[in-house]
Amino acid sequence: MASGPAAVGDVLTLDVGAPVHGGHCLARHEGRVVFVRHALPGERVRAVLTEARRKGYWRADAIEVLTASPDRVDSVWPAAGPGGVGGGELAHVSLPGQLAWKRDVITDALRRIGRLGDDHPALAGLSVERAPGDVERGGLRTRSRIELVADGEGRAGMHRYRSHEVLALTDMPLAAEPIAAADLFGRTWRPGATVEAVAPSDGEVLLLVDGEPLRGGRRNVRERVRLADGREFAYRVAGGGFWQVHVEAPRTLVTAVLEAAAVGPGAAVWDLYSGAGLFTVPLADEVGPEGRVDSVEGDTRALADARRNVHGLDQAVLHGGDVAAVLAERNGRNGAAGAAPGAGAGRGPAPHADVVVLDPPRAGAGAAVMDAVLAAGPDRIVYVACDPAALARDVAHARERGHELVSLRAFDLFPHTHHVECVAVLAPTKRG
Repeated sequence: MASGPAAVGDVLTLDVGAPVHGGHCLARHEGRVVFVRHALPGERVRAVLTEARRKGYWRADAIEVLTASPDRVDSVWPAAGPGGVGGGELAHVSLPGQLAWKRDVITDALRRIGRLGDDHPALAGLSVERAPGDVERGGLRTRSRIELVADGEGRAGMHRYRSHEVLALTDMPLAAEPIAAADLFGRTWRPGATVEAVAPSDGEVLLLVDGEPLRGGRRNVRERVRLADGREFAYRVAGGGFWQVHVEAPRTLVTAVLEAAAVGPGAAVWDLYSGAGLFTVPLADEVGPEGRVDSVEGDTRALADARRNVHGLDQAVLHGGDVAAVLAERNGRNGAAGAAPGAGAGRGPAPHADVVVLDPPRAGAGAAVMDAVLAAGPDRIVYVACDPAALARDVAHARERGHELVSLRAFDLFPHTHHVECVAVLAPTKRG
């Protein structure tokens, strides 16, 4: 039976179960599902209710540990603890424990939502890979981009978890060293202002206040991605635009995507949700002048950056617009709105793709995009995912239509948070 009346602030004693997506662990109280933060699987805790619905699940924060997990450590970011800011929900978990946590969440999503069997080859032996240098850093000082909000007194801080209230901070230990050295917490800001700090791989820290440079001047940053084989790719990115946050993430993901795509000279590739061209540029290098990379991006700022970043790469053709709409138009008349002029101007997306790379937002690609991708007849689909549940939904959709998940890698590019990045490869189960 479900439990009786309860109220926010009530304290429960809970036996904590498996981790679930979003940084929680699953527990039950008299039949009621309780999602618990700041706990670990196998622990017994006292937890304060932070949300107590009359029907449905409850939420709680562990405030006292009665039986601790071997993976529990002193929090590396106490300000993100119970009642604190969001964004550090695994700060109390050892680094090996975080990898196990994220592996279990990915596996659970692909089994429940993706309907993969327990013995599926892509899940067998799955481990979450660490970015270079994270052990030495303790998983700290990894973020090249952070966003803060000034409270009513002008102090830099972040929002309390699931709240609009701003909590002032004295440090943000996940921020990269150049950002930490910028002394964002030792000055005051206009109350309510949004403060963004960007530490590019090439150049000085850029500070934006409500989207404007702090002292005027540049709005863009330069990024460089150097691969193990010595190749280096240069990018211009809007200061407030999207770029992979972990200092090692661009190189890690480009390497993984190129290995998964395995394209050579002359290949035809689609790069969907292509942003500023992180994957477009190296993919264009792989396929060479005789190949073609069709990139689709809906954000106009990212598209403007991408035009600069593919300059001189005639084999890269950019298409601006919502990905689903561009692909639907291509299917309707073998052309796409917004094709960026270049050496391939006016050609529209190629009707066939040997490989499709896609890096959708947290919500995933969805049925319409996945169907358009499958209709292009690629030999493989390389899916970069920042959300295991969304990946699992799209994998299930593809499997229902004759494709299979043939490989999966996972990367911890967000230490001390629940976020995890995956690179999955789908391929048709049969041809003809």
